[in-house]
Amino acid sequence: MLPTQTVLVAGWAAARIEGMSETKTALVTGANKGIGYEIAAGLGALGWRVGVGARDDQRREAAVEKLRAAGVDAFGVALDVTDDASVAAAARQLGQGRLDALVNNAAVTGGTPQTPTAVGIDTMRIAVETNVFGVIRVTNALLPLLRRAPSPRIVNMSSTVGSLTRQTDVSAGESAIGPISAAYSPSKTFLNAVTIQYAKELRDTNILINLACPGYVATDLNGFRGFRTPEQGAAIAIRLATLPDGGPTGSYFDDAGVIAW
Repeated sequence: MLPTQTVLVAGWAAARIEGMSETKTALVTGANKGIGYEIAAGLGALGWRVGVGARDDQRREAAVEKLRAAGVDAFGVALDVTDDASVAAAARQLGQGRLDALVNNAAVTGGTPQTPTAVGIDTMRIAVETNVFGVIRVTNALLPLLRRAPSPRIVNMSSTVGSLTRQTDVSAGESAIGPISAAYSPSKTFLNAVTIQYAKELRDTNILINLACPGYVATDLNGFRGFRTPEQGAAIAIRLATLPDGGPTGSYFDDAGVIAW
């Protein structure tokens, strides 16, 4: 069993200093807008070279141009996480070098309705295909590049609605645990479980893999009903992508610390 991580490792800012003489490279999936874009921007501000992974060519290139205008060393990566050929092509584009951080941010709700008595199987399938299988597909394709880095990090973007502890806390109310969601929420719980298995397999390596919860961020995923900004939501992913050696792995974090499973 993995040791329980009760606190975030002190000294997040150490990653800003570490490796300044050598540029680090990250790939962020779903990075053409929202939280993903802000993760790319935040890593770029730390001096990282950032791959903007997105399936929409026009939006991807617009994001790259905007990041470059802000001084970020950004480049576009055509990437549909649900497509084997697209992921393989992205891995080839990244070449024979190394990848210091992978942030699996791309996600969908699957559609509506999301009540379990009315949800369509296709809705559930779409959510799992992107939010879980897409993460596995991309991670496995890029592991050879991550293994070449001295301190590789993988960040899987989860959600508080993926926490079974919080979902079963009836005293919390809908404002705390979110609405009924038979496709999206379980897909994030599935992702949490898969991430633990990665951590167990990789615990004897230098790869740290963790789950990041951005909070209720105003994005098109929720019709911009969230109360946090994408920049605020990106902060925890940036911290986990820049963890110092010896940091936590196989854990589930938001800005306040460890989330109960």
